[in-house]
Amino acid sequence: MTMKGVLLHGGFGTRLRPLTHTGPKQLIKIAGKPISQWCLEDLREAGVKSVAIILGELGPERVIDAYGDGSKLGMEITYIYQGYPYGLAHAVYLAKDFVKDEPFVVYLGDNILVEGISSYVKNFLESDADAFILLTEVEDPTKFGVAQFDEKGRLVRLVEKPKVPPSRYALVGVYMFRPPAIFKAIERLKPSWRGELEITDAIQKLIDWGYRVDYAIVRGWWKDTGTPEDILEANRLLLDYKMRVSVVKGEVEEGARIEGRVVIDEGAKILRGCVVRGPAYIGKNTVVGPNTYIGPYTSIGDNCRIVDVEVENSVIMDSVVLEGGIRLVDSIIGSSTVIRRGFEKPSGMKMVLGENTKIVL
Repeated sequence: MTMKGVLLHGGFGTRLRPLTHTGPKQLIKIAGKPISQWCLEDLREAGVKSVAIILGELGPERVIDAYGDGSKLGMEITYIYQGYPYGLAHAVYLAKDFVKDEPFVVYLGDNILVEGISSYVKNFLESDADAFILLTEVEDPTKFGVAQFDEKGRLVRLVEKPKVPPSRYALVGVYMFRPPAIFKAIERLKPSWRGELEITDAIQKLIDWGYRVDYAIVRGWWKDTGTPEDILEANRLLLDYKMRVSVVKGEVEEGARIEGRVVIDEGAKILRGCVVRGPAYIGKNTVVGPNTYIGPYTSIGDNCRIVDVEVENSVIMDSVVLEGGIRLVDSIIGSSTVIRRGFEKPSGMKMVLGENTKIVL
C-alpha cells in the first residue's frame, strides 16, 4: 500500500528571530542540510515518495528554489500555499485534494527524529487504525499537546498546551491518518483560544466519535527546533548520530590536521595550520584557514571563508565570512554575514545573527 506525505513548512518562526526575518526556519541548515530536508529524507526512507509541502507567508519561493520538483531527492513534490498560519489542522485540510483517499503522514518541517519514522509507518499501514500519533516524554508538557490515558493505557484525550498536564507524554510532530475521517473532523472544528484550528482538537474528535486512534512512544531523541538552543542541540545530535565516519571529498593541505569524525564536502579546502576536530561538517566550496581551529559540533555551510578564527559548537550558514582573530562559541550565524576583527583577539563570543549582517570588531 502506498502512502503520501504532507510536510508543514509554514509559521513565522518568531522564537528564532532574527534568523527568520528573511526566510523560513525549516531551511536553517544543521549538520549540512536544511532541517526540512532531514524530514523529507526521513519520509523517503519510510517509503513515502509523493509529498505536498504546505507553504507559509515567509519566503515560500525559497522553499521551492531549495527542493524544486523533488527529483534531486528521488521524490515528487507538490506545493500548496497556506499563507497565514491558521493552525496545523487548517494546513492538513488544504492537502485534502492531494491525498484523495490514500493514507498519509503529516510531518512538521522543523522536527528531527534521529531513528526516523519507518517502523511507525509500517505499523500504521499494517493496522486498521484511522489515525496514529507519536508521543515522547518531556520535562515541561505545558509547551506541547499532551496525551491522557485511562487505567488500561488507552488514549482518551489530547489537550493543547495545558496549564495542568494530564501526563508527561507530548505529541511529536508526526501524525498518520486515513481519509476521510480526519477531514470530517477538521470541518467541525472551531478556532481555539489561540485563534487556530488545532490538530489536537481534530484528533480528539476522532476519539470521541469512536474512531481507532493508536499511538507509539518514541524512544530515540526528538527535537522541535523552535529556539536557537534547540538548533544547536539538534546540530550536535545529528553530527553524533548521522555522521559515523569521516568523509573527505574536498582538499586537505599538508600541515592541516583532521581529528575525529569530520565531513569535508566537495570543493572545500582546509589550508595549512588548521585543525578541524570532529564531529564537524564543512560545506561545499568553503575555504578554512590558514591558522584556523574548527572545534567539535560545528557545522559550516557552503561557500564560506573562515580565516584565522576559532569556532566551536556553532552553526555557520552559507556564504559567511569570518576573519581575523575571532573566537565564536555556541553561535548561529546567518547566511552572507561578514564578521571581521581589526586588532586584538577577543575572548569567546556568543552570537545569533540573521542574514546579510556585517560586524567589524
